[in-house]
Amino acid sequence: MLNNIFSTSNLRSWSILISSLLLSFSCLAWEPSKPVEFVIPAGQGGGADQMARMIQGIITKNNLMKQSIIPVNKSAGAGAEGFLAVKESKGDPHKIIITLSNLFTTPLATGVPFNWKEMTPVAMLALDQFILWTNSDKPYKNASEFIQAAKAAGPGKFKMGGTGSKQEDQILTVGLEKATGTKFTYLPFKGGGDVAVQLVGNHIDSTVNNPIEAVAQWRAGKLKALCVFDDTRMPYKEKITETQSWNDIPTCSEAGIPTDYVMLRGIFMPSGVTQEQVNFYIELFKKVRETSEWKKFMADGAFNQTFMIGKEYVNWLEKNEALHKQLMSEAGFLAK
Repeated sequence: MLNNIFSTSNLRSWSILISSLLLSFSCLAWEPSKPVEFVIPAGQGGGADQMARMIQGIITKNNLMKQSIIPVNKSAGAGAEGFLAVKESKGDPHKIIITLSNLFTTPLATGVPFNWKEMTPVAMLALDQFILWTNSDKPYKNASEFIQAAKAAGPGKFKMGGTGSKQEDQILTVGLEKATGTKFTYLPFKGGGDVAVQLVGNHIDSTVNNPIEAVAQWRAGKLKALCVFDDTRMPYKEKITETQSWNDIPTCSEAGIPTDYVMLRGIFMPSGVTQEQVNFYIELFKKVRETSEWKKFMADGAFNQTFMIGKEYVNWLEKNEALHKQLMSEAGFLAK
């Protein structure tokens, strides 16, 4: 009996079986072997920070990853600190970054030695909207009346509040000016929350805040939403105020203002990582998007839920890099 078990032919069979098992184990899909650093190239409390920490909570609550994920704010230099940290982490699959449109605007405005092509695109999670807001005490019933009032007041008389300089809010303001023949005095503030407070206090005449940054004041009846800078209305039909849902806000094009602008909420990894490692995060974020927590977050913030990976995502990035370069060149925002 023992002779049969340990015969040459049987030993060869055992050897083949063991080799097959070892090969199977070696071919298991990659996953993180230590905590993952989740870089946020923006300050605490902003849209990117809120989304990153929501993602961390969803992953932890639903046990979507064996290792922990740790958000780290690296906001210095309009986010350059975060982008350079990822650029310098070539080949490290335990570091990811959430991006907004400062992915394009920061290197263009500051000249910092960074380009998004020095990272690895993973996925577009969503696009964030911009809304033209005014104080509810103002008489404007729609965006067209607001623009007429701004023109009548004269160049620079109306104050537009926004987050930062030479970033998304100011770029959108310049686009609004070009589309309507108006001229605003742009006033930069630290964050969207500050901007909303300034508008509630009538210290400025308008803002182009993201929905999530002004929803509390809108719900309270302090602010008025005139139009959304997108080519379609937001799909969310649940009432936020007593009379309006996000879907009730017309597009700016509907209101006679032919301009639109949406902001990226996407994920990147350092360069030099493998496709298998990228695939792990793609599947992870697909699972995140399926959770009830994520769906509620999307609805509360009225996000455009466009999701992209692979070549489609890269094509979008290339197109929007060119768009931002054009917009910033026209506005005189490029680094000299």
